[in-house]
Amino acid sequence: MEKKYKYQDESLSFKERAEDMVAHMTVEECAGQMLFNSAKIERLGVEFYNWWNEALHGVARAGMATVFPQAIGLAATFDDELLEKVADVIAAEGRAKYNAYQKQKDYGIYKGITFWSPNVNIFRDPRWGRGQETYGEDPYLTSKLGVAFVKGLQGKDEKYLKTAACAKHYAVHSGPEKSRHEFNAVATQQDMEETYLPAFKALVDCGVEGVMGAYNRTNGEPCCGSKTLLKELLREKWGFDGYVTSDCWAISDFHLHHKETSTPTESVALALENGCDLNCGNMYAYLLQALQEGKITEEQIRTSAKRLITTRMKLGMFDEKTPFDDIPYDIVDCEEHRALNLDVARKSLVLLKNNGILPLDKAKIQNIAVMGPNANSIIALEGNYHGTANQYHTVLEAIRKELPNARVNYSEGCHLFEYKLEDPGYAGDRLGEVKTQVDLADVVVVVTGLDETLEGEEMVGKDISGDKDTLLLPQCQRDLIRTACERNKPVILVNMTGSAIDFEYGNEHADAILQAWYPGAMGGKAIADLIFGNYSPSGRLPVTFYREDNPLPDFEDYSMEGRTYKFIKEEPLFPFGYGLSYTKFSYVDLTLDNTKLQPGQEVTGTVTVKNIGNRQGDEIVQIYLKDEEASVRVPNHKLCFIKRVSLNPGEEVKVDFTIAAEQFMIIKEDGVKEYEPGTFTISAGGCQPDNYSEALSGSETICCKVVL
Repeated sequence: MEKKYKYQDESLSFKERAEDMVAHMTVEECAGQMLFNSAKIERLGVEFYNWWNEALHGVARAGMATVFPQAIGLAATFDDELLEKVADVIAAEGRAKYNAYQKQKDYGIYKGITFWSPNVNIFRDPRWGRGQETYGEDPYLTSKLGVAFVKGLQGKDEKYLKTAACAKHYAVHSGPEKSRHEFNAVATQQDMEETYLPAFKALVDCGVEGVMGAYNRTNGEPCCGSKTLLKELLREKWGFDGYVTSDCWAISDFHLHHKETSTPTESVALALENGCDLNCGNMYAYLLQALQEGKITEEQIRTSAKRLITTRMKLGMFDEKTPFDDIPYDIVDCEEHRALNLDVARKSLVLLKNNGILPLDKAKIQNIAVMGPNANSIIALEGNYHGTANQYHTVLEAIRKELPNARVNYSEGCHLFEYKLEDPGYAGDRLGEVKTQVDLADVVVVVTGLDETLEGEEMVGKDISGDKDTLLLPQCQRDLIRTACERNKPVILVNMTGSAIDFEYGNEHADAILQAWYPGAMGGKAIADLIFGNYSPSGRLPVTFYREDNPLPDFEDYSMEGRTYKFIKEEPLFPFGYGLSYTKFSYVDLTLDNTKLQPGQEVTGTVTVKNIGNRQGDEIVQIYLKDEEASVRVPNHKLCFIKRVSLNPGEEVKVDFTIAAEQFMIIKEDGVKEYEPGTFTISAGGCQPDNYSEALSGSETICCKVVL
């Protein structure tokens, strides 16, 4: 095409070019850009484009890709530098696939480079099925990891975005799934500012290109049409200038379920008035009708079209060449990416219990029993929103490779959730086989859990909602665990879920418990490597594991009282930040640059960490802050710094840390933040600074005081 328009001039800013391109569009053409499957405008060189793509833990739903551990597993690494590397790989594979699809003129869904990831909702309740998509229950950790993921997805090129990230689901969205289309999440301003909003603010500050609204209402306003959230907070107060998209078919919820509007055109008007630029769904097919009815203006349509075209400009879709156009398809799930995937999977695994049985000595094992519904399951490796790996490594397969000279017996043991495996069958129809194999075995590995068919997003047309009704595993799996443990053989329990579980009988009777999440395509090998001591475990819990017999607050209650490590009142089963290692670490010499602070002053300090064990290992340095004299509700303590360090036996390192000034502010009931004189405790260690965490971890934290 001959270059005769301003929008073709690559020396101009993307916004200038987008404004010119939209100026050449009719209002009908502008409206056609505002659906997720955007229309072609041949005369302007605008190709078909489908905005909908997913990349929570790898490029999803469009064939081959590196399938990393699910997001909750990524969070368990407590490693923001690692997450940026993961996201960079995902972006590279996304570009490689996009380049290939463009050559094939395949413009379909999941083929674009606008990724609706990451999910930075707070995992406030362990029953929420989509909690697996998040980075856990803590706003600081979620912010830290979310920012790293965005940076990795969007890249470091000075001009172009590698891919476009999107923060979702803005802003208060964490179950229940079955009522998400009509539910009103009522949250105090204190909880909004303290828990639900910080991660979104952090991602906006780091330049995330997109924001997706949630299905539900928040404090009475549908999130995808919320004046408070979208206009006043996101655009005006935070200064966000990227694009906003609805969640899929969420705008139709305004009139169908929320009953905030009465007609499709009223719903369209509410969304557009408050700055929702893109509709995942079909409601924006009513844009022109809403315009004719006088409910919206042409200027509003053009404003949104400009934002959308600007994003596409940033991705280089209208330029002759970008730095990413030559990324070849053969990098997708290549050996280098699988090596990173294995490293990430290893670092995501959390060892919850070990009575000394681990690591196993391969030379002493002649017979091992590997059993459970997830022992040989590929689905359990994947989590939800996943691609298709070029190769998978299940636990069973990986253990067999580690023990080529031993007898490896396998039994599925039970169904994932039903009482029988075969028809006609009967309840417990494989427990006889389980007993036989356990009796023959030197050691038993039981692999339990759920998968995306039980735990995940709203499951339309199924009896389950995607959420959990209980923290316990299905009864058939609990029977399997009991049967295996009762026969006086060493039992290693490996659990694959995206959320907290109470292992019931296994808590006391299993010799070791490993929380594996949904560990990705290399997950089985990572688990086998841990079991046989090829590396020392280092993952930490990004969520609290509660006890089933200690009732949680009502699922629909969005108050943070009694939730997460910050506000829990009872002793948990396993605490946030907890995880065992095969070595030991000590902390000394916690020093601060200043112990008397002025309002607005950050704190910097150092702490020395030493590996006092007999093998190499990674430690997660955790710094917590506690306000000792606050006049309002404050957390028990709160995480404010993390750092992964790798140390050989006897090696030590000084870790520098900074605590942001804002962490020393109180948040009042009305959401107002202010500095208040008082004393604060700063703690450093490999776990939370409480007696239970220290006893469980077998480690001690150290602390010092500062005064504001």
